[in-house]
Amino acid sequence: MSDGLTGKVALITGAGQGIGQGIAFSLAKRGVKVVAVGRTLSKCEDTVAKIKDRFNEEALAIECDISNLDALPGVIEQAASHFGRLDILVNNAVSATIKPLLGLTLEDINKAMVTGPTATLLLMQAAYPHLKKQGGSIVNMASSAAKRWDMSNYGLYAAEKEAIRALTRTAASEWGADNIRSNCILPHAKSPALAWWTENRPEEAAAFVKTIPMQRIGECEEDIGEFVAMLCSEQSRYVSGQSIAVDGGQAYMG
Repeated sequence: MSDGLTGKVALITGAGQGIGQGIAFSLAKRGVKVVAVGRTLSKCEDTVAKIKDRFNEEALAIECDISNLDALPGVIEQAASHFGRLDILVNNAVSATIKPLLGLTLEDINKAMVTGPTATLLLMQAAYPHLKKQGGSIVNMASSAAKRWDMSNYGLYAAEKEAIRALTRTAASEWGADNIRSNCILPHAKSPALAWWTENRPEEAAAFVKTIPMQRIGECEEDIGEFVAMLCSEQSRYVSGQSIAVDGGQAYMG
């Protein structure tokens, strides 16, 4: 059975590195034309070059800081115009502020909410008419931060991600009749941010890994990217409105 992905078009934010790049590779290997969006154009161009080299697939790099809300509809239109369609939206780019509640400033709060749920929603709204044409899939990045046994310092980050989960579930409810599926994943992966954390806080990182039943952090492409590709495929066509932890069994979503 075909996965139904060949010839489709996917826009991925934060696609210049880490999880976003891993998802781009996994979709491209299945014949998806990727639009790699990111704050640093050279990183997105590197993703595009690697897609061409590894999979001989066409891809497009677009520079955009998702905190520039006015630019987001234009990014969607540029992607859809370039390839003639848009089938998959992956909202991956986000900021992370890890501070105690009393240390949070209004600037911290606004930044989290703008780059998190606000940018995610605006991109979903702009993509909606294109996804509706032939049916489509939205995959948003959430986090298991709100499921931590000790949420100290993670309050704002968790709130940002929980808001994205709520928007994802709402889109699944409101847009399901348009054959648009909307899901969240809560991933653990070897992203640049996690690599920095592991290098600078090795004891804390080692203790964290011990809480993962599978005793390892996921790979951006082989673990996270492959799951997202499956979630966008025909094999998952009846899956919508779900929050799925892709984390080696750590989070309990019940």
